[in-house]
Amino acid sequence: MFRLSNLLKSVVNGTPSRSLDGSIAIWNFTNRCNLSCLHCYSKATLDSKDTLTTETIMQTLPKLKENGVKFIIFSGGEPLTRKDIFDIAQRAKELGIVTYLSTNGLYVTTKNAQNILDTFNYVGISIDGSEETHDYFRGLKGSFNESMKAVKLLNSYKKTKVGIRFTITRDTFKDLEFIFDLAEKEQIPKVYISHLVYSGRGLDNLKMDITKEQRVKAVEFIIEKAFYYFDNNIDIEIVTGNMEMDAIIFLERFSKRYPELKDEMVKRLKAWGGNSAGRKLLNIDSEGNVKPDPFFPFTIGNILQEDFSDIWSNNPSELLQSLRKFPRELKGKCKGCEYLDICNGGSRSRANAIYDDLWAQDPSCYLEL
Repeated sequence: MFRLSNLLKSVVNGTPSRSLDGSIAIWNFTNRCNLSCLHCYSKATLDSKDTLTTETIMQTLPKLKENGVKFIIFSGGEPLTRKDIFDIAQRAKELGIVTYLSTNGLYVTTKNAQNILDTFNYVGISIDGSEETHDYFRGLKGSFNESMKAVKLLNSYKKTKVGIRFTITRDTFKDLEFIFDLAEKEQIPKVYISHLVYSGRGLDNLKMDITKEQRVKAVEFIIEKAFYYFDNNIDIEIVTGNMEMDAIIFLERFSKRYPELKDEMVKRLKAWGGNSAGRKLLNIDSEGNVKPDPFFPFTIGNILQEDFSDIWSNNPSELLQSLRKFPRELKGKCKGCEYLDICNGGSRSRANAIYDDLWAQDPSCYLEL
């Protein structure tokens, strides 16, 4: 994740930026979901059965803590379909792990809202654009209104930070401005913009990705919004995901406005380190498979068959060791790129999907070099 708002604010104000002293685990606790989204990387359905028992999950949580995991993003499917999800999150919090909930919002009600806010440090709800776009993309008429009810309900408590999550595709590209207008109108404190990764239904629908020209336009718009919010003291945080090259465009715009602070920004961007799959990021899917990120085409182990500590720390695979080299040893235009120690080459999943080579350049890189 690229926290551009936080970096902008902290560098200009001369304060420490948010840094990840540890790892993030994105855990797909279930593959069961009440929607059928076109871009879903896990191909979730309502008929799916949970493989991971509460006992297995509870036994694994302390091992994540021991291996430096500081954040767990509760994902799915739809994580709120699990009856034990609050118990799991509470146990994670007891271990000192920060809990994020990623949900479509349809199971958020007045009855469980307080429990959600008490249990999770942050709640991200997926909104794919206007009502028409969202309902089409999510495969359910009326889902936009239900998701927005959840956003408004949770945000009304002003207790836990609530944000909206948006994936840029050809179908949603036209709604990017709508998403920011919505955040401003409803005073939603965080907007997370995700770029498409070719995995799950995202791979089946590869044609839904935007062009490089559209991506540049979208990223420039997002960055300008970040500057606008900062200049006008508007408390909306912007984060982008799955496109670490956004940091390079941001650096160029930042350097023009604050040339005297360019070196400090470069320093912080290098400390951030770009794509962190297998290094500061891991995924556990609904079958217990451990992967460097949720989209990764290969697994590095399974918590039902191996101890997590052996998978992640004690006996890391050759693949994991290669991913942890910094910067990575990559091919194509990544090789020798002056920005490699900032973006770290972007998505290995996209490279493998297009070139059948994990170490090829990210085909979605839009930088002109």
